Amino acid sequence: MKAVGYVKSLPINDPESLTDIELPQPIATDHDLLVKIKAIAVNPVDYKIRQRVSPDNGDYKVLGWDAVSEVVATGEAVTRFKPGDVVYYAGDLNRQGSNAEYQLVDERLVGSKPKSLSDAEAAALPLTTITAWELLFEHLAIQQQSPGSTKKSDEVILVVGAAGGVGSILLQLAKAITGATVIATASRESSQAWVKKLGADHVIDHTKPLQPQIEALSVGQVTHVASLNSTETYFESYTELLAPFGRIAMIDDPSQPLDVMKLKLKSQSLHIEFMFARSMFKAADMDEQGRLLNRVADLIDQGDIQTTVGKNLGTINADNLKAAHMELESGRSIGKIVLEHF
Repeated sequence: MKAVGYVKSLPINDPESLTDIELPQPIATDHDLLVKIKAIAVNPVDYKIRQRVSPDNGDYKVLGWDAVSEVVATGEAVTRFKPGDVVYYAGDLNRQGSNAEYQLVDERLVGSKPKSLSDAEAAALPLTTITAWELLFEHLAIQQQSPGSTKKSDEVILVVGAAGGVGSILLQLAKAITGATVIATASRESSQAWVKKLGADHVIDHTKPLQPQIEALSVGQVTHVASLNSTETYFESYTELLAPFGRIAMIDDPSQPLDVMKLKLKSQSLHIEFMFARSMFKAADMDEQGRLLNRVADLIDQGDIQTTVGKNLGTINADNLKAAHMELESGRSIGKIVLEHF
């Protein structure tokens, strides 16, 4: 089968950083689905793994943790899907990824693709959707309500780094099924327009002090912070502007230690979201990811959530994936980068 992989961690401008290769087609056993890839998305985790992880024994490593695929075979323990089903998922960081014609994925991590979206539009969603959902509803414990409800809660969420992939779906989930007031940060005009389109109630500039801008909004004290990048830059500000017993949830990897004792005075809490934790450690509730993907598919098909595609780079091959990695490494991409077909 065709695939894109690497054998050594290299800068993305090196010709060998990602290469077109041929690999044996895997075989499904146990809870695994063998799927044929239809479309993929690229995430920061892809380039972080490429930069930091060299495969053992000269084997090729295949990246990719966002896909829409067709089920072509099932393991003996599979009960939820059958050949011909079209699914979407983020998969497992410990396994070969979706930058290949065929892939194995545990059925418990898989949802049915939203019917109203194209393959590429749906491929943009799984990893960031799981991350945003777990961050909002498991770590921050934001109250859910029915879609279409106009009831406002007392919750005020500050979303830092809101224009990226996770922010783009988090804003929509907060708008669609919570009553919280959502403050998003964005500095460029294009980013500000993007987050407003996706449901932010207010937009502030993260290149300027946060607290004076929030106070000027007259929406009350921030109760929750979704810190999607640069946590170390804003951490002290979070502790100051956040209400007593407020919660911070982060997804990034700070370049320096955080002084968590700053949280003590107001009895605040810090949570770290890593959506691969369930799959990597075979958590007892790993099927929660399949369930939430199906829930979000329903929200999409009802018109409450839209795709977060920012750019389609065309065919799945090494050159196009290098371009995707390069754009993500620049830190200036808006929405998700997708590719489709080999």
